[in-house]
Amino acid sequence: MSVRQPFVTMKGRKDGLVLVMDETCAFDALIQELKDKLSVNSQLYKEGPVTSVKIQAGNRYISQSQRAELMSIIRSFDRLQVDEIESNVMTREEYDREKSREKLVSVSRIIRSGQVLSVEGDLLLIGDVNPGGIVSATGNVFVLGALRGKATAGVPGNEQNTVIAASIMKPTQLKIGRFMSRTEEDNPIDEMKNDHVMECAYVDFSLEKVVIDRLHTVIRKNNLSLQLTKS
Repeated sequence: MSVRQPFVTMKGRKDGLVLVMDETCAFDALIQELKDKLSVNSQLYKEGPVTSVKIQAGNRYISQSQRAELMSIIRSFDRLQVDEIESNVMTREEYDREKSREKLVSVSRIIRSGQVLSVEGDLLLIGDVNPGGIVSATGNVFVLGALRGKATAGVPGNEQNTVIAASIMKPTQLKIGRFMSRTEEDNPIDEMKNDHVMECAYVDFSLEKVVIDRLHTVIRKNNLSLQLTKS
């Protein structure tokens, strides 16, 4: 007699809990097994720090309503927090949205106080961002000039290869995905800064924060391949 493969496989890791979902079973059956397994193992994560949960759906498409249902079930158990839901399948609309994030938008202007420049994709700004000015992009932000205002790059969950670079890096605030650094109340991190050396901000996951270093050092350290031209 053959043994049925589980619809939900739970894997404990240093950084939290991974739930691997079967790709072929009915979603209702998957949900029921998820509830059962979380209930049976609830004592494992009932106390102590919050446990991060990552869901791997493989080649199963997960709709927005299904994502909401999965998140609701997991969050109903104390000290469980959904960190990410991964799926290899996306709709055409989602694909088009991802492709738009990959394009490079080049702008030549000065962003003055009170002005906001926001783009889909990578932003290449040839000019300055004055205090009170804001630039944001769903991809990377490159400023060939002085960054003295606020800059936001990337989207939550996609911080790994997202950067903010500027010829003169003196922002009032930086944000990469869900990580924020340098609010207007912060003291300067580096008082011996060389304004003529292009610097780059990125997320250091070992420190869980945004850090700044020289651009060429960041590229070498993180093995990044930053391109200012895209097809």
